[in-house]
Amino acid sequence: MAILVSGGAGYIGSHMVLELLDRGEKVVVLDDLSTGFWWAVPPEAIFVKGDMGDQALVERTIAEHGITEIAHFAARIVVPDSVSDPLGYYLNNTVKTRTLLESAVRAGVRHVIFSSTAAVYGEPPVSPVPEEIALNPINPYGRSKLMSEWMLADTARAHGLSYVALRYFNVAGADPRGRAGQSSAGATHLIKVASQAALGQRAGLEIFGTDYPTPDGTCVRDYIHVTDLARAHLAALDHLRAGGDSLTLNCGYGRGYSVKQVVEVVKKVSGVDFPVKLSPRRAGDPASLVAGADRIRSELGWQPQHDDLEEIVTQALAWEESLRKRNAS
Repeated sequence: MAILVSGGAGYIGSHMVLELLDRGEKVVVLDDLSTGFWWAVPPEAIFVKGDMGDQALVERTIAEHGITEIAHFAARIVVPDSVSDPLGYYLNNTVKTRTLLESAVRAGVRHVIFSSTAAVYGEPPVSPVPEEIALNPINPYGRSKLMSEWMLADTARAHGLSYVALRYFNVAGADPRGRAGQSSAGATHLIKVASQAALGQRAGLEIFGTDYPTPDGTCVRDYIHVTDLARAHLAALDHLRAGGDSLTLNCGYGRGYSVKQVVEVVKKVSGVDFPVKLSPRRAGDPASLVAGADRIRSELGWQPQHDDLEEIVTQALAWEESLRKRNAS
C-alpha cells in the first residue's frame, strides 16, 4: 500500500512527505518542479518528475507503485496571478485535478485528501468562519479550488471513493527539525516576507491597509503551523482508512493575529527593527479571516502541537537562514 503525494516537492506537500515517512509509510512524490525543489524530496521517497495532468504518466505511476491513496497538493496559489492569468489557474488547479481524479477512478484508488483553501469563502460576513457558510470566492484561485471540491464530491458519489478536503487558512513556519520550509523565491506569505526583511534579504515590508474594522486597523488572519497542517492530513488519512465518511473541514487554530501583531513578533524574535511602509488596501483582502476550527478536532481528533506564533516565527527565521546558506553554496 502506497500513497501518492502530488506537489510533494513544494512547501506543504514536502512536510506531508516527511510526516508520512516518519511513520513508515511508502511514499511516491509526483511533482513537475515548476515551483517545487528536487532537494525537498527525501531519498526515502520515490520521486517521479512529471505533470499531474499527464494521464498516462499518472496511471502508470499508480500501477507501478501500488498506489491506493492520493494526497493532492499540486496547485498554483498566488491570488494576484490568478486574476491576471485565470485560464492558467483553471487549467492547472481545476482541469488537471479532473484528470488526476479520472486516473484515480480508473485505477481503483480508494481515498483522496485534497488541499483546498479558505479562499472559497471569499469575504465572509462572520469570523470565525464555519464550514457551513455560503461559499463565495472572489478570485479565480478560490473559484478554481471550489470547482475542484465540487468535482471531488461528485466523483466520490458516483464512484465510491472517499475523501477529505481541507480548507487551509494561513500556513506558516517550517519543520521543527529544519528539514523543510517555504522556499519559493517569490512567495508572498507575510511571515516569510517579514522574516526576509529581518534578515536583510528585503529592504523592508509593506502593510496593505490600516483602516480595516479590526482592533489595530490591519487585516487579521489565522496562522497555522505547517507541521500541524501536515498532521491534520495524517489524521484525515487515518479517518478514511478506518472507513470514515467523506469530509470537508477548515484547517486553522480558530484564533487570529493582525498584520501589525505578526510584524511585531518577527521584530521581537529576530531582534531587528526593519522598515515598514504603510500602503492603501489591496482589492479583495477580507478584514478578518479566522477558521471555525471545532469540526476538525471533533471529526478527526486533531490536536495542534505548534499553536504559538513566536515558535512559528522562530522556525521560519531559521529556515530562511538555512535557505540563504543553501543558495549561497
